Amino acid sequence: MEYGHITLPTTNIPVSREVDVLVIGGGASGIAAAIAAARGGASTMLVEQRGFLGGMGTVALVPAFCPFTDKRRPIIRGLGLELMERMKQACDVGYREEYQELLDWVPIDPEVLKRVYDGAILESGVTPLYHTFVYDVVLSEDRRTVKGVVVVNKTGRSFISCQYIIDCSGDGDIAALAGVPFQKGGEAGELQPGSMCYLLANVNRPNFRRYLEESGDTGQLHQTVERAIEDGALPEGRKSISGLAWVNDYLVGVNFGHVFGVDGTLAEDLTRGAIEGRRLAERQLQFFRRYVPGFEHAHMVASGEQLGIRETRRIEGDYILSVDDFIAARSFPDDIARNAYYIDIHLANSKSEMTFNHLPPGVSHGVPYRILLPVGIDNLWVAGRSVSSDRAVQGSLRVMPNCFSMGQAAGSAAALALQSGTGSRGISVSELQRRLLEQDVWLGEDFMPAEETAGKKEGNTP
Repeated sequence: MEYGHITLPTTNIPVSREVDVLVIGGGASGIAAAIAAARGGASTMLVEQRGFLGGMGTVALVPAFCPFTDKRRPIIRGLGLELMERMKQACDVGYREEYQELLDWVPIDPEVLKRVYDGAILESGVTPLYHTFVYDVVLSEDRRTVKGVVVVNKTGRSFISCQYIIDCSGDGDIAALAGVPFQKGGEAGELQPGSMCYLLANVNRPNFRRYLEESGDTGQLHQTVERAIEDGALPEGRKSISGLAWVNDYLVGVNFGHVFGVDGTLAEDLTRGAIEGRRLAERQLQFFRRYVPGFEHAHMVASGEQLGIRETRRIEGDYILSVDDFIAARSFPDDIARNAYYIDIHLANSKSEMTFNHLPPGVSHGVPYRILLPVGIDNLWVAGRSVSSDRAVQGSLRVMPNCFSMGQAAGSAAALALQSGTGSRGISVSELQRRLLEQDVWLGEDFMPAEETAGKKEGNTP
């Protein structure tokens, strides 16, 4: 509901910074984009609205990294794998011993991860600016380029000027402000639900494992959850726990249950979602204490600062990656990453069903450069879950390992554009691919850069 409008007086806003590459959003895609741009020689600033980096892995306490492999080999490599391994090495000895060789569903220690991300961006020469929101974008007269953004923080309002900008907001905020067309949700406007994740301490993993063995239940506690729903101890909805990520034998991250009807681009919805999410988390805590041996004395030490958001905007780019591309495991001449994570669309309400679609082990599809390029703007890349795809593929691309790889490609492309004095569409894609290969990005066993595949039909299956 709006209560009319007011007109603000004209004001002069100071220019607080001039940079080559400006990255908005400090989640997985933004971290990788900023590091890649800075390592490529660009003066780079990373703007984040919280006081730390990490996005859903720290802000929302999503408890584990999704898979880096196709169940046979790591396909998400480069910066994403490097940063996850740095987190492992920064954890205590017990954690390292247990998870050293694990590449899929690696538990996140959020405080360790925050420090790892801080160190990584500072080492690369990125200038961070935390506690800062983007208020608006300023476009060129022809509206083809973003000249910079107006930001708001405790210092006041100011303008950050840039030659290139990368939207890693997760919601496509910069692209939307720049007038890029987008879609949101399903045909009826439905959105995947959010989840309030949290950390439980004072739990006993050996006792929990014993319970699983004796009860015959799975690690997702499907039978136990169904019994609690029948008893009225849990609400209708998800009938198993998405994830228990054990940081150690007495501390576990939990991803369980849904909060429906939350649009992550609306502050009012995020407010309601946070309140409902904390109420649901408390109800789940009582469930754990009553129904799950090993959790009798569980204590919630932290819940997410906000709901984990799975879906909002999907920008319209030069190519829209489709479910047909996913199912056919297509490759493209302009591939900048690979993806094997399954299509994972969560139920839109407590009565609907979840959608899963898996590729066979060892199979992945290409992620083309063009899905990072919003139509109509020549110096803007979008990386992360708001890239140009249909809704089904967004349910696969949205996870943190994929966000790392798309961010790394966007940051590398921005550095290349700076060096060649061109826009996002004017760079040599083959040169970008060569640079990504040099950064240990995996683009397929027999991959050749674009110019070496000239004449091959676009969209060939590997």
